Amino acid sequence: MGAHLQPLALRLLALTFPLVAKGFSDETLEKAAKSEGYCSRILRAQGTRREGYNEFSLRVEGDPEFYKPGNSYRVTLSAATPAYFRGFTLIALKEGKEGDKEEDHAGTFQIIDEEETQFMSNCPVAVTESTPRRRTRIQVFWTAPPTGTGCVILKASIVQKRIIYFQDEGSLTKKICEQDSASEGVTDKPILDCCACGTAKYRLTFYGNWSEKTHPKDFPRRTNHWSAIIGSSHSKNYILWEYGGYASEGVKQVAELGSPVKMEEEIRQQSDEVLTVIKAKAQWPAWQPLNVRAAPSAEFSVDRHRHLMSFLTMLGPSPDWNVGLSAEDLCTKDCGWVQKVVQDLIPWDAGTDSGVTYESPNKPTVPQEKIRPLTSLDHPQSPFYDPEGGSIKLVARVVIERIARKGEQCNIVPDNIDDIVADLAPEEKEEDDTPETCIYSNWSPWSACSSSTCEKGKRMRQRMLKAQLDLSVPCPDTQDFQPCMGPGCSDEDGSTCMMSDWITWSPCSVSCGMGTRSRERYVKQFPEDGSMCKVPTEETEKCIVNEECSPSSCLVTEWGEWDECSASCGTGMKRRHRMIKMTPADGSMCKAETTEAEKCMMPECHTIPCLLSPWSEWSDCSVTCGKGMRTRQRMLKSAAELGDCNEELEQAEKCMLPECPIDCELTEWSQWSECNTSCGKGHMIRTRMIKIEPQFGGTACPETVQRSKCRVRKCLRGPGMEKRRWKEAREKRRSEQAKKNIDSEQYPVCRLKPWTAWTECSTLCGGGIQERYMMVKKRSKSTHFTSCKDKKELRACNVHPC
Repeated sequence: MGAHLQPLALRLLALTFPLVAKGFSDETLEKAAKSEGYCSRILRAQGTRREGYNEFSLRVEGDPEFYKPGNSYRVTLSAATPAYFRGFTLIALKEGKEGDKEEDHAGTFQIIDEEETQFMSNCPVAVTESTPRRRTRIQVFWTAPPTGTGCVILKASIVQKRIIYFQDEGSLTKKICEQDSASEGVTDKPILDCCACGTAKYRLTFYGNWSEKTHPKDFPRRTNHWSAIIGSSHSKNYILWEYGGYASEGVKQVAELGSPVKMEEEIRQQSDEVLTVIKAKAQWPAWQPLNVRAAPSAEFSVDRHRHLMSFLTMLGPSPDWNVGLSAEDLCTKDCGWVQKVVQDLIPWDAGTDSGVTYESPNKPTVPQEKIRPLTSLDHPQSPFYDPEGGSIKLVARVVIERIARKGEQCNIVPDNIDDIVADLAPEEKEEDDTPETCIYSNWSPWSACSSSTCEKGKRMRQRMLKAQLDLSVPCPDTQDFQPCMGPGCSDEDGSTCMMSDWITWSPCSVSCGMGTRSRERYVKQFPEDGSMCKVPTEETEKCIVNEECSPSSCLVTEWGEWDECSASCGTGMKRRHRMIKMTPADGSMCKAETTEAEKCMMPECHTIPCLLSPWSEWSDCSVTCGKGMRTRQRMLKSAAELGDCNEELEQAEKCMLPECPIDCELTEWSQWSECNTSCGKGHMIRTRMIKIEPQFGGTACPETVQRSKCRVRKCLRGPGMEKRRWKEAREKRRSEQAKKNIDSEQYPVCRLKPWTAWTECSTLCGGGIQERYMMVKKRSKSTHFTSCKDKKELRACNVHPC
């Protein structure tokens, strides 16, 4: 870096280091002069320490007393309002070491925000500011060293103007020791119990910063979202999630499916350790300007016992990536309540799925791995990958603000926010966390209680899923259950009579005309306070049977009870029956109906949409070269008995690999030519033609011309013999010409064009062929003349070896 960008801590240290009067001893200077590395210089540069100087603090998330080897922890350096700092240095040393050797340092830091922090150029194990400016807090990740390291000292120096504070103990130094193997798997607890009085109410606001602009690589344009926020304020005896721990089933369902249902169930099972369940709606899409959509928020309360808060939300779509806070302590050491917390968030891996991209197919991690922060070096296909190992850009920020306090407060340090109220407002009704991509009908009426006694039972209501806009996001809560008890029972009033159900109505008191009928119930249990039951045990109502009672009337029985509805959901039919007791005395037909039917409405049908897994990766191409097919599949997650699913579970598409090799293809050999000499030794040739040239690495063409020796009669010696051969050849040509003339006279209508020129040789060397053609100029119309055809001649060429 240029001198103008050199870290302020380094430049100020260079200025103050020679000044003994500023608090550095001669012994310190002498030791520093012997040191070659800046690491040792920053460690020996001890400023004047001020007692009770607590403007600045160094904190490890969760305030653990022990670290687990290999686990990652968020480290925060902050200044209390109105203080600030311009520069800083952060290191981690093995206990008892001075830091002038590489092996003295413990663990490794990971940069979260490159605009705020960087590694020191002269001391790569230390973290310092990127640019000198006013700041009140910085954050980095620290990965604990391997087993056997022992205790580690995290130390920070603060540069404020031209003063350096660097403390060996106090608020800028943290000691954290290796966790004993015997306690492996035990959750780190905050060091101190909370000493605050009363209760406090907070508002959590979540600001997503994950968009195509900030994180362009492979950004899922269509399906990007944050799932519903789920969390709680809780005690140190219950941990929702933590780095280095294993995800529960609830955390897994949030991480992989974005569903908070199981997580909320787990939280409510810890009712003694939980004060408030924190819930906020999902965000589709993941980012929109704040003037278009307000940031989601939720309010919660804390008390002395349940002073921690945790939450998580899925970054979707993703294999199992989330952001959130774990065991954020809102109780101060001064026995008060934290005024405001601002945390920048990077994604973490739940350790349940091994996918590496936003839309990787399901790939369960077996065995399950521990929760860990994502890094830029996890996998080359990761959307956060950086080959240089840079920091991951922040994807969200959460702000937690105190909005009210209740009861007597006992904090020692005065609070600059006057928000003490006589009573905290009642907790707001929990918001519906249904994803916005799920469109439902209204809830049906509540069903009857499953218990007809005073034992606790359940009643149910249903709603229909009308549309699921995104199949990758499950739509929960199509059924809702509520505890209930039988008629006449109450779990709140100890003076209530516990009654049985009503017994069926008695027959009507008359067989013709208007009468009465009654039904009864009995007391199952008298009130605990010994009082008498004033609840009626008998009901009477009028009934009409056979309105016409003349002898000619048809007498029938009362209507029986209605049959069950023919449909289990939606609209059906129900029937009831009665019998003919007496036919008319005049023998006429009985016109009274013996069966009656009417429509019945049941709760709306609980239609389960096709819940499908993401598509698998495409299969290998069906061929090893050329054109083929490849396929991919997905699985049906919803049970088959819940309804037919017409969505396709397999897709196929064409695939193209490099062309297949094409071998050379040749014609058959031609006949051998005549010997090239009229006497003595000579040679003759034969040829073949290339039908298909070799392509894409196919087998090369073999020879296309072959020669063979030939021998004709012996040549006669002497000058007269040459002259004789010449005469014989001339006579032969004359004879052939004469024959042609006769043919032309005999067949005057078959005329041929002159021979064309020879074509180019088919090869440059190794023996090729040339062709020429004689085409018919005029053909005989006679059917007896068939020898008038085009002619073709071949000859060898370029017979020299290649």
